[in-house]
Parts: sequence; C-alpha cells; structure tokens
Amino acid sequence: MRFGLLGAITVHDGERTLEIRGAKSRAMLAALLFQANRPVSQGSLRNALWGEEQPTSATASLHNHARRLRLSLGTVGGERLRSVSNGFALRVDDGESDIQDFTVLLARARVAREEGDWRTVSRHTAAAGELWRGRPLSDLPAVFGLEPEVRHLLHARVQALEWWFEAELWQGRHSELVPELARRVTEYPLHESFHVQLITALYRSGRQADALSVFEQVRVRLADELGADPGPALRTVHHQVLVCDPALLWQPEPVAAGVAETVNSTVDDATQPPIPSTPPATTGSAPAQLPADTSDFTGRARELQDLIDRLAAATACGQPSIVAVSGMGGIGKTTLAVHAAHQVRHLFPDGQLYVDLRGFGTGESRDPHDILAAFLADLNQTGDSDAQHRPVPEHPDERAALLRTTLASRRVLLVLDNVRDTAQVLPLLPGSGQCAVVVTSRTTLTDLPGALQLRLDPLNVEEQRSLLSALCGSDRVQQDRDGALRLLAACAGLPLALRITGARLAARPTWSLTTLAQRLDSDGRRLQELSIGHLAVYATFASSYLAMRDSSRPSDREAARAFRLLGLWPAYPLSLQAAAVLLGKDVEDTADVLDILVDAHLLQNPSIGSYRFHALLGEFAAQQAVREVTEHERNRTLLRLLTWWHAAAHKTNVQMDHSQN
Repeated sequence: MRFGLLGAITVHDGERTLEIRGAKSRAMLAALLFQANRPVSQGSLRNALWGEEQPTSATASLHNHARRLRLSLGTVGGERLRSVSNGFALRVDDGESDIQDFTVLLARARVAREEGDWRTVSRHTAAAGELWRGRPLSDLPAVFGLEPEVRHLLHARVQALEWWFEAELWQGRHSELVPELARRVTEYPLHESFHVQLITALYRSGRQADALSVFEQVRVRLADELGADPGPALRTVHHQVLVCDPALLWQPEPVAAGVAETVNSTVDDATQPPIPSTPPATTGSAPAQLPADTSDFTGRARELQDLIDRLAAATACGQPSIVAVSGMGGIGKTTLAVHAAHQVRHLFPDGQLYVDLRGFGTGESRDPHDILAAFLADLNQTGDSDAQHRPVPEHPDERAALLRTTLASRRVLLVLDNVRDTAQVLPLLPGSGQCAVVVTSRTTLTDLPGALQLRLDPLNVEEQRSLLSALCGSDRVQQDRDGALRLLAACAGLPLALRITGARLAARPTWSLTTLAQRLDSDGRRLQELSIGHLAVYATFASSYLAMRDSSRPSDREAARAFRLLGLWPAYPLSLQAAAVLLGKDVEDTADVLDILVDAHLLQNPSIGSYRFHALLGEFAAQQAVREVTEHERNRTLLRLLTWWHAAAHKTNVQMDHSQN
C-alpha cells in the first residue's frame, strides 16, 4: 500500500487508487499518517477535523469517520487502523508513505553534506523533490490543526531545494541552475539563500550585471516589505561581485567525493569553490559545538554587523577579539550570538567551543574549573598525541594558563553563554593569538577587559512586525493589522514574548491575531499568557530577580528590595529624587542602588536622572511588590511618595506666583 500527502491525499493498494470519500475522512487519514504507527488521541484528531470550533457530536462523528476510513482502505482496513486507548493508530510499513521517504532522503542528504559528498547530496535531494506533487493536503478545504505539520513540510522542502542548489553549485553546474533559481526567487521573493545562490550562479556564468541587478531587486523588496537590510550572506556575495573576487569563481575539485580524509593534505583551502551557504567543516576532529542557528532570525542588522566585524577582526589583527552582549532576559542575546557565530565559523577552522554557564536560570552555575577541563579535553582531540595524553592540571590557575597556551597558536571561536559575572569567564579567555570570544550576560560586564560592549534594546516596531510575520505568516499579519499592532504593543519589543506569541498562533491556526491580543489584554494576565512549552516570560524575569534577591552580596539584596518597591509605581518614569523618596534613602545611596538594577537590565535609564521599567518588567515588579511587600509598607511607601510630590507641586506653584508678581 502507498500513502501520499505531498500534494492531494492519495492511497494506492498496489493495483488501483483507493477513493477516500469526504474531506473529514481524508483529514483524519492525514492526521494519522503524520503520526504513523503511533497512537493519536481523539482530541488531536478532533482538532485536525474541526479546529477550535468543534460540534457537540464531534466524538461520535470521529468514530463514524474511522469506520468509513477502514472501509475505504479495503480488506486490510481493520488491520491497518486500530482503536487504542482514547484514540486511534494507523500502521504504515517502511516505504509506504511519501512523507517518510522524504524525511529519510533529507536525513541522508544531511549526512552526505556534512561529509562533503556533493554528488550524493544532489542525488538524495533530487529524489526528495520528485516526491512532491503540490502543496501538502491540497485537496482539503481547511487543514485546521494540521497546519503546523504542513508548514514543517514546506520548510523542509525549501531546505531540500537549498541543499540541491548548493550541491549543484559545488559541482560546477551554475549555468544550468540559473533558470530554476530564477523561478525559485520568484516563488520565494524574500528567501535570501536562493538569491545568494542565483547571484553566485549568474556571476560564475559571466553575467555580472545580472547578478548585481538581482541583489538590487531583493534589497529593495526587503526594505519595502520588511523594513530590513540584506543579511550578511547577501552583503558578502554582493561585495564579491562588485570587486570581481576570484574566490567566488568555481574551481573543479581535485579530490573525488568520498575521499574527504585526504582533502586537507592535498588541497589548499583557498582553492575550494565558495558556496552560498556555510560549508561543512573540513577539520572533522575539530570541536564544532555551536547550537543550531535560528532559521527565522530577524532584525538586529546593526548589532549583527558590529558583532561579525569584531569577531572577524581577530583573524586579521592577530589579537583576540572579545564581545560582551548584554540585555534583559528574553531580549535575544543567545540567538544573536549563535547566529553571528555561524556566520563567521569558517574563519575559525580549529574549532568552535560553546558552553552555557547557567549564570541565570534553574540549576547551579557552571564552575570555570570544570569548564577549563572540558575545553582542554575538546581541544586536545585535534592536537598532537602527547597533548592528548597530558594530564589536566588540578589547580585552576594552571588550567587557565594551559588553555591560553593551547589557544595561542589556533583560530578558535568561543561562545560563553548566560554568564553571571566577569569572574566566571576570566579564566576562560585567550591571552593571545587569533581567537574570538562572544560572552552573553544579563549583566553589563563593564569590568571585562578589552571587550566591546554590545547592549541589546527591545526591537523596534518594524523589527517586531517582521519577526511576527516570520513566525506566524505574513498573510495573517496583513489580514489583521489592528490585532498585529495590539500584539506588538503587548510584547513590548521583547523577542521572547514575540516568539511565544508566534508559536501560540502557529499552534492555533483558526485564531485571529485579535483573539490572542484580547487574551494578552486581560488585567494582570499578560505574563501568564506569554508562555508555551518551556518558554515563559515570567520564569525568565524571575530567574534574574531571584539571582539578585538571593545573592550573597548585601548590595544585590538591597537592589532587589528597591526593585520590589519601584514595582509600586511601575508604569511611569521616576526622577532620581522621586526614587529616593520612594525607597526612603538619600539621593547618593539611591543612585548606587539604581545603577545595580540598570547594570542588571532590570531597570532602564533613558536619560540622566530618569528611570523607568520595561513594560513587561514593570508588570513583573508590581506582582513581586504585592507578593513580598506587606500592605502596611506598600501604603506607607506610596504615601511618602505622594506627599513629596504634593509638596514639590506646591513649591513650584508658589515660585511661579512669585515670578509673576
């Protein structure tokens, strides 16, 4: 039997095509095929058939559709479609489903790509593409709860196309690719990778003017539709075309596919044909620890370019480059750092090291002593045999010195994520050589020596709109612009909040943006609504606040107290003098306490002497004030502030009267 979902839903029993009558029965079959050989709950099936608005008879109707589906599958229907606890399961054998075949082919292409076997990549991705007959489930009038599965398949198809073009370019078939690439950039006008590949193919075909024209077209479209600039890959290939960079031209590979172990000894890296996307590492034993890149990375164009430029400078000037990326929890520090690291990883062939130091969040912070041992072990896998058997020193200072020695002659990129303070990372920094380091922290690491400080602020409106469109679909954003604006206001420029919002909308394809906006507008419910799976804005803020409240440093605990009291007046800016009155301190002590909160990105300092909360942090601070400040102290604090304001207003009125007289 053969099941098809990559187009209209089809079933073939080996002799003839079986007719599955009724859209609901076909939707049920599709839901079962997406979870082949696994139990699918009745709730999931009802959502696939009717979405959020289910009839009262949905459960009974579901069983009727199951009965009809068994009959449609013929004599094996009862054996194939089984009732299980609170649901159903469909047996599908290997090779019977086009989506299973597609997934297997794509996985094989991924392995071949990592090994640099471009002929095999071409073969598997081409075979995967031939399975497609159209948009998945194209014969269903509505896909309801199956929309996430359809979107996943569409994204996977784009990935397969990218890899096929990439493999063909590696094999020198640039001229033959131009017509197909031109068709794809028309089909996906905002997909930058296809434009990069088309520009490369045109330039290698001797069509420099056409290549520059393609860049200009996509630049204008990105600006008009997203308010964004071209990404690093597009800018790089544009520059290569402008200066007629010979590295962009294709050179035949002197080593046959499958002999990857001899490439490093026989071919200079500079002769390898550049490709539009980042090539697999040729140093197979070098550590490659970067987390997966974010495919829908949006915005941060200036910060991204500053970060890339600083990291790349390490290989040019021969001195380590260090960038400290700081910002409030959920602002996108890790996402930016990892995205930039992927853009420049080819500059660091001796490895990319990554560690989450767990400075904030659940669990104990990582000890630099242990991280030093892990880094030394990872790096020694690529060194000489003596180094591999050399014992790791026990003393922290000796470990740090050995790491600096190991890094001195190498080009390694280190991403030190989620750092608590400077003391946690100092032992991990290189002392010389062509290494680069990205440090991310919710605290401004002003005492990190030689570091470029890169502070992330909330996204602007256009960046927010672009990210929301990427997450839930530009059509939905265009169709409900008022709802989109309300969502952007509710998320207040926080990427974490936007990603949660986009994920919830993707999981509820029948919801309008206004529907979710109304839920976020509920009094006191916004932080609770901004949660899905392991992502939660409240938990992210809480980890920052609790780290300060439970700190061993008295100054941090005093700052946490100030955070709670400021939560009594969360919606409006406060002057330094007003904050001093609210906290019951003198102005100098208040300034010191507020500086701690600003450095921890729990408070904003938009201008000299003025302080305010980010909208979502203000709501969180207000909740902590209610939970941890007694009613008596809350009333006394607010009375003190209002009395001071009344006196200040009265004094101002008296002065104005005197000046007029």
